[in-house]
Amino acid sequence: MHQLKFPADFVWGTATASYQVEGAGHEGGRSECIWDTFSRRPGAVYAGESGEVACDQYHRYAGDIALMAELGFKSYRFSIAWPRIIPTGTGKVNPEGVAYYRKLCEELHKYNIKACATIYHWDLPQVLEDKGGWAERSITAAYEEYAKVCFKELGDLVDQWITINEPFCVAYLGYYFGVHAPGIQDLQKALNAVHHVNLAHGLAVKAYRKTGLAAPIGITWNPSTPRPATSSRDDLKASLYARAFETEVFMFPCLGKGYPEIVTKDLKLKFPVKPGDMENIAQKIDFIGVNFYNETPVAWDKKAKLKYSGRPFWQDTSEMGWPLTPGGLERQLLWISGISKTAFGSSGGEGIPIYITENGYARNDQVERDGRVHDRERIEYTREHLAVCGDLVKRGVNLKGYYAWSFLDNFEWAWGYTRRFGICHVDYLTQQRTLKDSAYFFRDTIAGFGEW
Repeated sequence: MHQLKFPADFVWGTATASYQVEGAGHEGGRSECIWDTFSRRPGAVYAGESGEVACDQYHRYAGDIALMAELGFKSYRFSIAWPRIIPTGTGKVNPEGVAYYRKLCEELHKYNIKACATIYHWDLPQVLEDKGGWAERSITAAYEEYAKVCFKELGDLVDQWITINEPFCVAYLGYYFGVHAPGIQDLQKALNAVHHVNLAHGLAVKAYRKTGLAAPIGITWNPSTPRPATSSRDDLKASLYARAFETEVFMFPCLGKGYPEIVTKDLKLKFPVKPGDMENIAQKIDFIGVNFYNETPVAWDKKAKLKYSGRPFWQDTSEMGWPLTPGGLERQLLWISGISKTAFGSSGGEGIPIYITENGYARNDQVERDGRVHDRERIEYTREHLAVCGDLVKRGVNLKGYYAWSFLDNFEWAWGYTRRFGICHVDYLTQQRTLKDSAYFFRDTIAGFGEW
């Protein structure tokens, strides 16, 4: 048995997202978002479930924060619901929405827990999707306006800012594969969304630098860095194509490296770039957020549109069907660390600080007769991934913190309430919270007594 050791200033946090936990779908002046609409589409979400009630954190945030404090967490990553702040997408600010997030931040600070706010975690006001959403360039100005409101109204209370969560999911799951809201399947619209999400991020960071606020600001990607299925040159090429299409189109422009030529020249895919866009996108950021769950193998497939396809894997899986691959986290963080050292034209140094902003395991949890939730598989998953993190810190990777996904069981998008990621069990009928064994594992790890 080895001890999990991290620097004294390593940030231990946990995370949620507004639509997944808040509920209060028709309260406080909130308007409808694309997930409200998508959830009503037959077959789009399991059993037609939605986030209308979710975990009711809108009313129960104080109790949830007290539990976080009990476990020793030092930061809470939450997201701000655009439909609460500007219900009409642009224009008039909703004071009730602002008041809610101010109270949330103040409650966190009461326990010396930092407020890490994600400005956009997928709940786009439906009124903006009706105008074309992320596929239309006008969305970038609307997002910039919304971000400026967040900075103005909450900047004195937020300790860390994340512009956008997982652009891959916004663009590809929403507009290419159609499995997330708004449920569109159109490659060009998806590529438009890629560019507009990148541009929106850059405009927000540029605006933030003019506010005088000192809290760090960055972005969270869910980088996909598949490994080649075999050692053949073709499969290695497939992994490069996959990484370029799934990750580099988001990461590279934001780090001042432009769109990868594999995508623009080899695959001949086009982004709606206008003069000045790339400069606006490439704003210096204070950290990189990484959401990691798994790594998969790919092989060269000349018949596939993107020239690669997935291959079977041998690892055990979570309830999501995702393989357990802590080695993939090591490979990914080493790659990102190297890329960050050459971002914005720099050379060498320790690179941009990195945070694991999500990492977690889906399991069919139940409260047992003893009143406990014994989620041993989640603990083992977490231990193995934290062991990788601890080792990489020792090896010089500039990893500054880890956020457990998720604090609460919650609405898991198209899966509805059938997938539980929480370290705190939620009875969706009573809203009763029950800390799982994994929560106590985090308590011990944060206190310096974690083992693997």
